[in-house]
Amino acid sequence: MARLGELERAVMDVLWSANGSCTAREIVAALPDRDLAATTVLTVLSRLERKDLVERDRDGRAHRYRPVASQGEHAAALMREALDTATDRSAALASFARQVSAGEAEALTDALAEALRRRGAG
Repeated sequence: MARLGELERAVMDVLWSANGSCTAREIVAALPDRDLAATTVLTVLSRLERKDLVERDRDGRAHRYRPVASQGEHAAALMREALDTATDRSAALASFARQVSAGEAEALTDALAEALRRRGAG
């Protein structure tokens, strides 16, 4: 899974927070502090499409873009990719667990318990 550059991240954040899809002009409007041209955003969207992070649909003369996965699903894929690079997966998981907050540890515990229940192992 491709990592996101700063502008790609900003565009994806707009798409993830939108209810539905967005045009390039709507994304420009959602990022007023960046002083972006619509052509710049279209270039970023094209790169994101090649990375399989967004899909586009024709809407009249424009295209509307939407994320392929939710922000949570994207983050999970990145974590999975990082885990796949570890020689000692157990050590990597243990190190990660030591770094999370108490609230994150509780959420992780709940998610793992649910995953085990769905697999019939819990």
